[in-house]
Amino acid sequence: MNKLLLMLSIAIGSQAFAAEFLVKYRNQQGAMAVLSPRTSSTMSMQVLDTHATGNLILVNIPEAKKARAIVELLTNPGIQYVVPNFKLHSFASVPVSQLSTVPVEANALKEQWAMAKVQAEKAWERAKNKGNKNVLVAVIDTGVDYNHKSLSSNMVKGYDFAQGDDDPMDKTSAQNPGHGTHCAGVVGANGVVDGGIVGMSPDVSMMPLRFLDEKGSGDLNNGIKAIDYAIEKGATIISASWGAEVPASTAAPLLEAVKRATDKGIIFVVASGNSSKNNDTANFFPANAPYPNVINVAASNPSDAKPSWSNYGKKNVHVSAPGENIMSTLPADKYGNLSGTSMATPMVAGMVAFLKAQDPSLTGVQIKALLQTSGVKNSIDTACNCRVDAFNAVDNLLSKKPLMYPAAATIAEKETLQLGVMNLGNGLTYTSSNPAALTVDNNGLATAVAKGTAQVTAKDSSGATAVSLDINVGAVSSNPGNPGNPGEPGECPLGDPQLCQIACQISPTLPWCTK
Repeated sequence: MNKLLLMLSIAIGSQAFAAEFLVKYRNQQGAMAVLSPRTSSTMSMQVLDTHATGNLILVNIPEAKKARAIVELLTNPGIQYVVPNFKLHSFASVPVSQLSTVPVEANALKEQWAMAKVQAEKAWERAKNKGNKNVLVAVIDTGVDYNHKSLSSNMVKGYDFAQGDDDPMDKTSAQNPGHGTHCAGVVGANGVVDGGIVGMSPDVSMMPLRFLDEKGSGDLNNGIKAIDYAIEKGATIISASWGAEVPASTAAPLLEAVKRATDKGIIFVVASGNSSKNNDTANFFPANAPYPNVINVAASNPSDAKPSWSNYGKKNVHVSAPGENIMSTLPADKYGNLSGTSMATPMVAGMVAFLKAQDPSLTGVQIKALLQTSGVKNSIDTACNCRVDAFNAVDNLLSKKPLMYPAAATIAEKETLQLGVMNLGNGLTYTSSNPAALTVDNNGLATAVAKGTAQVTAKDSSGATAVSLDINVGAVSSNPGNPGNPGEPGECPLGDPQLCQIACQISPTLPWCTK
């Protein structure tokens, strides 16, 4: 990519432009078409950044030439897609004006209802540990106050993609009370500070990666770079308490980054959103990324009910976790309560870290199934209708309780689903509770027949069994599409339907144009 860097230095100019777009190129020819001085001059286009890992180039295009420039790019066979560099936002629902900070009380940890709810203390006693420093959680957020006394012992070097430097300090404002610092505390505050708090995995390593600014928002390009940095640095888990509601085609480069992470075995724990919406019909990303290692989290309250603002979804949201009035760390050695699926997400990320400390070989699919089958049942619409419980999960793991994975799913008619099991012996047989809806062979391959719901039981030769939760057939109410090919017919990837209409008038053969 030396040529690309050289062309980048030539193409960058000083003119201010109206709209930023991410261009994905298929090959060197496509990249050079974007980076060449001739192209930049013709389109009055400014190249702002390149990201070789994702084959992405960030450009700025003036408003008057936007449609023509996009058409020229998209009709080049070396260009795969063009999408807007849209904003991603943190998912905390309490305004800073309502934030309550708590004074330090000597010789005691603050009361944390959420930790009691998930039986964290009992879980640590069962495991005889509180995690492992070999487990690395990348907290991708507004940064973290890495000097905080309840966090500093668990922090490793991170990076600031919002500012482009190696100082990911959480910068507060009227819009950001310390969102990333709060999330980090829920994951892994050390629990050794008088008057402080303890995280779900007090023995853990956390890497602060800042791409959300002091207002709690950041652009798509920097979010993608943060994910790829976490992959490069060997993160075990990514905690992502942010997102946006955009079409799947518009979110294509973000989905591809999440896929790169999950393909490396990283478990991607993500907030479902705070819009009171059903994620099966609303396109929230990266929450709805359709990959096995993604765990999409809704919020629960002290009564195990859904706070009014939390998103939900039987297909796309996998578990719920405490997210209302959560006590955690804030910058400058402070503590306070925040609410949001932003707070539920690091609780699950910390739980995943704790479970990985017990068995590093566990995959994302297995941990998701373990959390779902050991969760406490509630009325929140998720794949398991459950709230996570740390003790139940680690007890099932250490007791080697038989487990089927995936434990819950929603699939379309005629679709197949490969099931696996843990802690069962030889001579497996599989049965479906409702063969009219779902059949399963003795290799664990389930086939959706017709709309309905079934549970699958696997039995070994000794009679031991593992039973799935609900596998729903035909209840698919939203489709993430093909993230590698945005612009499917009828779906505008450019973030502006009018712009897509103009582009279709110029070039009716573009993939989202009506055929």
